Amino acid sequence: MYTLYVLECADGTLYTGITTDAQRRVAEHNSSRRGARYTRSRRPVVLVHSQSFATRSDALVAEAALRKLSRSKKLARIRLVS
Repeated sequence: MYTLYVLECADGTLYTGITTDAQRRVAEHNSSRRGARYTRSRRPVVLVHSQSFATRSDALVAEAALRKLSRSKKLARIRLVS
């Protein structure tokens, strides 16, 4: 299983990614060098959305589609799915 996740950073920005373990990945974003460069300077981050997919390919397609949206549209889609 792959998980598409959206984090809200301390500065209010959103970060989107995929992983096989969302809780581990959030911990990495918050406390280790394994977190994304983008989130390292915007800690702490909070998980605001996650969605599971059967294949990595499906998760990547969903991530690409979500990343193309404006912030307001991302937030609206997150609220509809959650």
